[in-house]
Amino acid sequence: MALWTRSILKHSRFYPSIASSNNRLIQNRPENSTVYYDFTNNIHTTQSFHKKRKTAEERKAQSALQYPPKAKGDVIDVWRNITAGELAGIFQRDVKYVSDLFLGDIRSRHTVITDIKELQNAIRRSGKRMRIIAKPAEEESQVEDKDAYPRPPPKKSDLKFRPPIVTVMGHVDHGKTTLLDALRHSSVVDQEFGGITQHIGAFSVQLQTGAKVTFLDTPGHAAFSAMRARGANLTDIVVLVVAADDGVMEQTVESIKMARKAKVPMLVAINKIDAPKANVERTEQMLMQVGIQVERVGGDVQAVHISALKCINLDQLTEALVLQAELMEIGGDPSGPVEAVVVESRVDPHRGRLCTLVVQRGTLKKGDVLTADTAIAKVRLLRDSNGQILDSVEPGYPAEVEGWKDLPPAGALVLEVESERRAREVSKFREDKKEAERLEEDAVAISAKMEQHEKVYKERLQLKRRLGRFKLRPEGPRKPEIPEGDNEPFINLIIKADVDGTLEAILEALSTYHSKKCKMDIVSYGIGAVTENDVELADTFKGIIYAFNVDCPSRIQQQANENSVPIQHYNVIYKLIDALKEDINERLPPKQVEDVVGEAKVLQQFLINDGRRKVSVAGCHCEKGILKKNLQFRIIRNNETIHEGTLSSMRYLKEEVDTIKSGSDCGLQFADKSLLFEADDKIICYEHKMETQTIDWDPGF
Repeated sequence: MALWTRSILKHSRFYPSIASSNNRLIQNRPENSTVYYDFTNNIHTTQSFHKKRKTAEERKAQSALQYPPKAKGDVIDVWRNITAGELAGIFQRDVKYVSDLFLGDIRSRHTVITDIKELQNAIRRSGKRMRIIAKPAEEESQVEDKDAYPRPPPKKSDLKFRPPIVTVMGHVDHGKTTLLDALRHSSVVDQEFGGITQHIGAFSVQLQTGAKVTFLDTPGHAAFSAMRARGANLTDIVVLVVAADDGVMEQTVESIKMARKAKVPMLVAINKIDAPKANVERTEQMLMQVGIQVERVGGDVQAVHISALKCINLDQLTEALVLQAELMEIGGDPSGPVEAVVVESRVDPHRGRLCTLVVQRGTLKKGDVLTADTAIAKVRLLRDSNGQILDSVEPGYPAEVEGWKDLPPAGALVLEVESERRAREVSKFREDKKEAERLEEDAVAISAKMEQHEKVYKERLQLKRRLGRFKLRPEGPRKPEIPEGDNEPFINLIIKADVDGTLEAILEALSTYHSKKCKMDIVSYGIGAVTENDVELADTFKGIIYAFNVDCPSRIQQQANENSVPIQHYNVIYKLIDALKEDINERLPPKQVEDVVGEAKVLQQFLINDGRRKVSVAGCHCEKGILKKNLQFRIIRNNETIHEGTLSSMRYLKEEVDTIKSGSDCGLQFADKSLLFEADDKIICYEHKMETQTIDWDPGF
């Protein structure tokens, strides 16, 4: 700026008007401005550079933040795939300090830092330098264990009698729920859809003898194997229900294996003895073949022949149950913190998150604080299986608990803690533990990916060195930056179920889908009624909402209709799977198939005059089906196809025809007149048809 101004003043004798105007302009110019002279328009101008300097300073500061200069401070040792928590320990600061060094990209102490360049820039921001070393040997974890655990087993003197927990297991439609209805004088079976149990139920029954028994009713359908396993692990006695007309079936064998794995005594109830095709002896022989030897044939397993529908011999079954419970001396400790097991959990639109559990130790009361997995609850209300409000629940009894902040998973261990603060501490510790395990799995996958990338990089590096090049030419055509649309058929699902166990069974059935004909993605799943968020997800992903035994509010249904989002309601699991198969089949494009219409055998080749040249004609005998002139023909010689094409002429005797029936001789002339035929050549007549595809998916039931 100064040089430009001095130059103008130096030559002012040549431009007096410029000098005089410059003196005035320089004296009166604004601060932080430059004087410019426009020779074309003969005017002087000033331009401020204060704004430009400020913008440059901001840019410089931002650049220094992103690319800090080389530090001259202390050297710290780091290693590859270091976590944010480990780096915070090296700095002897908290994780927030590390997150600030990474410009807020760190979300938890378990975050793995894989980018070495970003790590180097972050350490420079701290004013230190880094040195990469091998990861030191892991020492014993110093993290305080804040989890909650069950108490040691109680002393025998502390045990008091409690009702035995009896699980009724067996094949689907063998009468398990009908038996329980007969024992507690109810009609649960009338409320079931499709005649099968799809939930695991827990209820207390007082027998005619006055004894109380807690029954667990497990589904017999193949899709609910996880529910049966939970029932077997929770129970004291297993009642295996086998229909006398069907005998031992697939789920019967599975139930026997689960009971043996849980190491619980078993009692067999041979049901439907009044059925027309009942054969008790055959059923007992089938039981013996799978390792269950009943007392009548010299074994040690009690077997009672009953009819649950007509209440035949039910008193004998209850007596056998009570006797087995007395022999086992079943007892529970009603004192101290509560320990229980989640049987089922669900969401009620009016009462919120509910959980059915069976108390194993302690006495559950209103106001108790519970933890189950990462879910916590302060007991607001207790109800029995009939909906009656309970004051307390002792060991061996089931109850439905209100007051859960999150739904606990079925089968989770429920523990009582002293306060809500302690419950949140336990939940946070378990969440962190799960996150650490997940990140550890991700780190293994990332490491494998990096090794694969490094292997490919080294191979290409060696190839470049051998060729003496700095850069290799790209292999094949250049890939488009924006991939073209994929025309592969797909289906996106949103699953809503009534209880956790049923949702688990549906997801397990869907996990068996591995067909390549149509891609299937589960966008979302959950428990409870269909929500507005479900409809929005289905609209975004062009998905279908499958609602299993749950309601859809009228306003949500109206929103779905406006957005053309299909909502399908089902209450039987195999009907849901069948409907899903149909929806997938509708998305599959028809495929072209070849339909063979007829076959002929060449007997002899004839040469006929066609103008001035000779043309070959195949003298044939039609062996199968019919030959049609307007269809496609294939010539096979020595099991190899030598020609495919159409006919120009088809004759029977001397007449031109369109069709030749089986058993008739004919002459065939192809459109390709250069063909030569040999005896025993096979000629196939076929046509292409569009056929509807079906999905090749077997969920196992």
